[in-house]
Amino acid sequence: MFTNKKKYLLLLCGLPIIMVGAIATPTKISQIVAQTPRTGGAMTVRSDIQEANSQTGVITARGNVQINYPARKIQATSAQAQYFSRERRLVLSGNVYVLQEGNSMRAETMTYLVDEGRFIATPQANQQVESIYIVSDPESTNQNPVSVPPAPSLNRQP
Repeated sequence: MFTNKKKYLLLLCGLPIIMVGAIATPTKISQIVAQTPRTGGAMTVRSDIQEANSQTGVITARGNVQINYPARKIQATSAQAQYFSRERRLVLSGNVYVLQEGNSMRAETMTYLVDEGRFIATPQANQQVESIYIVSDPESTNQNPVSVPPAPSLNRQP
């Protein structure tokens, strides 16, 4: 996977990925380079296991995956996440839950196209995708706003 003759940086195509958890790493790192991201900001990925393939540019996180992407106000959980650095595409699978600015979506798999800021959700067979959107009504004269229950916690307990 990694060799100590090459230099590696998890700043892939302008999107820095911060990975927390068990990861297969080289025994010796020859150099670590810090860079300022060109766009967006850091995306933090926490999981039980993580792998990075330097040849394909794919980072895979498995088990209790938690993602925080403050630049886009995105939080997500899933069983697995794969970031395809060359395509700038994040694929979440297994009981996916995404929360963005109060709006939420549940699906079996979800693809996030970073450059487009677009989600594509797919359900399990014979199931549906569920989305909850907060819609403001500028015409409303209701002085008593409807209370919205808080979103489920993204913190999973092991």
